[in-house]
Amino acid sequence: MSTIFITGASSGLGKATAKLLASKGWNVIATMRHPEKETELNVIKNIHLLQLDVTDLSSIEKAVAAAVQIRPVDVVFNNAGYGLTGPLEGYRDDQITRQFDTNVLGVIRVTEAFLPHLREKRSGLIISITSIGGLVAFPFASIYHATKWAIEGWSESLSFELAAHNIQIKTISPGGIATDFMSRSLDFGKHEAYAEQFDKFLASFENNESPLQFSTAESIAAIVYEAITDGKDQLRYLAGNDAISTYQQRLDIGQEKFRKLIAKGLVG
Repeated sequence: MSTIFITGASSGLGKATAKLLASKGWNVIATMRHPEKETELNVIKNIHLLQLDVTDLSSIEKAVAAAVQIRPVDVVFNNAGYGLTGPLEGYRDDQITRQFDTNVLGVIRVTEAFLPHLREKRSGLIISITSIGGLVAFPFASIYHATKWAIEGWSESLSFELAAHNIQIKTISPGGIATDFMSRSLDFGKHEAYAEQFDKFLASFENNESPLQFSTAESIAAIVYEAITDGKDQLRYLAGNDAISTYQQRLDIGQEKFRKLIAKGLVG
């Protein structure tokens, strides 16, 4: 029976993936900042909860050590993350720092902490959630995109050096996911010089004018499961019809025409 370690499992895609893998007979180590508040995963027999804050190195070290004591870990699923939106001039420095600390450094540190374990096993899979925003860019998310593009490049480079140890790297690039991301996992920066354009950008999501049309967390979890179990030597997996169509459009018309199309549609 295989074992997966999941970060950010308290809600959304992390929780949906934990439930799905548990239903498939996997042992699941589900991590979150406040496991004492969890009321669903804690009653599923093959799910073990651990405390983890991916921005705290000591927390990472403790969680990884505890996980490998429970049983050998086969898959590490870097799912924890959140969004930051708004004009660059509207962000505080601590917002920028926290975004990179969670979305980039947290992923890198969790992965690095598991590598000795996976090298000793001479097998394993590191799978990380990026976003369609790691392959294309939209307005008013420059720092968020910077973190997601960083993980895409980091994953591709890391895949070469870990191949010799039979450790595989994969990324999942979802479009919109119908969770409470917009309220729970989204931070804002605002600046009066960009207020009109930013308000129009936000309204595009409310009016369904955005190219991102939301998929369920469960449907994206199914793509995660596919990537984990398909045995393919494949780095990137697009998840959700909106992600697939958006990226294909960028490829079809070219990156410069795509950029101008986004600018016209979302900023004007």
